[in-house]
Amino acid sequence: MNTTPYKSIEFLIIFIFLPISFAMDYSIKLKMGIGLIGFLYIIYVLLKVEKKKFKIAPDLKWQVFWKQTFLKLIVIAVLTTLFVWLTDSQSLFNVLLNKPKLWLFIVFVYSLFSVYPQEIIYRTFYYERYKALFKNESLFVFVNAIVFSLGHIFFKNSLVIVLTFLGGLLFAITYKKTQSTLLVSIEHAIYGCWLFTVGMGGMLGFPA
Repeated sequence: MNTTPYKSIEFLIIFIFLPISFAMDYSIKLKMGIGLIGFLYIIYVLLKVEKKKFKIAPDLKWQVFWKQTFLKLIVIAVLTTLFVWLTDSQSLFNVLLNKPKLWLFIVFVYSLFSVYPQEIIYRTFYYERYKALFKNESLFVFVNAIVFSLGHIFFKNSLVIVLTFLGGLLFAITYKKTQSTLLVSIEHAIYGCWLFTVGMGGMLGFPA
């Protein structure tokens, strides 16, 4: 399972073929079943093959992480608020203002049951399994952003592809610095929850 040919085929199946297949029209139950099997396989490989131990990154200065994340959030907040205001002003903070209980519920469920599994797949697993396949570290990070974006192709929305590519770059860089699934998940959750809050959740599958 640790040979280059095996990892290459594994990469193509998990990060290319499966996301593309999920964009096709077939049973949602079958898609969920395939996704669950794939996720269980990833957990097995991380724990049993790669002998991965999840860390909180105790050596990292949390103050630095929060400062960097907050600064990036300010930029994201300004740009996305302007975008929603100019393109669909009725959606601006709509759920937060009119359905605060729904907003709180979705933020919790999304952060715990969507963000964390995504980061296990696209950062922890990706970095553990495929770093040796890339001689160029910048290319390794760029490809990570590409496959993360491809993982959202089932939304069939070009703006989602662009946003998830940019997000993928940010998350890949954060994981590269911290080697922490928890920290990159926190960052991912903050930006994702902001997009839902500001009024861009509809295109990302959030309920309105």
